[in-house]
Amino acid sequence: MRHALPPIHFIGIGGIGMSALAKLMKSRGHAVTGSDLVLSDITKDLEQFGIQVFEDHLAQNVPTDADLVVYSGAVPESNPERVQAKKLGIKQVTYGQMLGEVSKEYLTIAVSGTNGKSTTTAMLGKILEAAGFDPTVLVGTYVPGFAHGNLRLGQSRFFVVEGCEYQANMLNMEPAMIVLTNIEEDHLDYYRDLDHIRQTFQKFVDKLTGEGKCVVNARDPQSQKLTIQNPVTYGFQTKADYKGWKRITAVGKQAFELAKHGKIILQIPGEFNVENALAAAAAALELGVKFKDCQKALKEFPGAWRRFERVGEFMGATIISDYGHHPTAIEGTLKAAKEFFPKRRIILCFQPHQHSRTKELFDDFVKVLSKAENLIIPEIYGVSGRTEPEAAEISSLDLVKKIPRSEYAPDLPTAEQMLRDKIQKDDVVIIMGAGDVDQIARNLVK
Repeated sequence: MRHALPPIHFIGIGGIGMSALAKLMKSRGHAVTGSDLVLSDITKDLEQFGIQVFEDHLAQNVPTDADLVVYSGAVPESNPERVQAKKLGIKQVTYGQMLGEVSKEYLTIAVSGTNGKSTTTAMLGKILEAAGFDPTVLVGTYVPGFAHGNLRLGQSRFFVVEGCEYQANMLNMEPAMIVLTNIEEDHLDYYRDLDHIRQTFQKFVDKLTGEGKCVVNARDPQSQKLTIQNPVTYGFQTKADYKGWKRITAVGKQAFELAKHGKIILQIPGEFNVENALAAAAAALELGVKFKDCQKALKEFPGAWRRFERVGEFMGATIISDYGHHPTAIEGTLKAAKEFFPKRRIILCFQPHQHSRTKELFDDFVKVLSKAENLIIPEIYGVSGRTEPEAAEISSLDLVKKIPRSEYAPDLPTAEQMLRDKIQKDDVVIIMGAGDVDQIARNLVK
């Protein structure tokens, strides 16, 4: 039996990234415990993995023999478990710092950018798996075919992971390759403005050394402003190193040509997913993967948890759950739904995520949400443990007042009942947001 390594305790273990990192540490032989304010399907998954999870944050949850405490970015210094860890003299690190230490042990391919990180990470992981590279993959979603959902344990030196820009977490990493999807305004509770975000990404790409390559979106104006030592571009632009063209869409699938290589077929919708596939294929080909392995993995890729996920049906309507919470993601998802379901009525239930984001990007949200023909907006989701001064300044009701054909729901139960009253046979219902709105989708298909 493997010798147990020093215990590690995770505060905020119910986050999708934290839970994957906890599993990785458990698989290495560490005794792992964790806590979260609310138990969920993610914490149930952790318990099945052999990790004890405590509900609520209490000083007594911290093992006295713990060697390390890892906490999520939403957990303040005043948290009872962090206070207890300090009393016990236990070293504390953030999720980003811990992930950065792990990245130093591998040849790390970090997928970063405002949108598309999880899907691109999952796609690249599946391609490398199909090509026999046997990578370890840590991703912010559940991926069909990965034994541990948001974690694939490999035996090789390759590590595919999301480089999240929240609180500049990606700067903790030591990447051998970066895949950069795009740069837009987000997390403005941390960043001053778009220039600050771009400057932080510049610091990230500057971490590449030697022959380290940055696979970058040729269409994204902010990414193109970066100074990159070894850029590899992808996109539908003429000068892209990996050029996509001849995109065609049909009910339930789409395809495009990768110039000088061949056709790639996808069973997931949206132009944004074509770009994600281009990014993953470009990175894989640069790593020495054969194109046929890219084709096979991408054709078989069914999507991921809460990424245009077809959850099931309710009253003959198709129920889709999506994690999108940025205006660009909303716009892409609505367009994708109209392409895949051209003759069906689309209903969107969008829960804004964070008061600060809603306030800073208010006009952008109004613009893209106005494109929805039927729209329900529940009250804004506030992240547990994070204080937002903007909470008293803005509400979902402010959005509804500006958006035609929209309805306000003060809470999720009300939103769910509104949907049950509204849904008709053959409708396509998109439940969207990074908060807890996904429970509506699960309830509808029960």
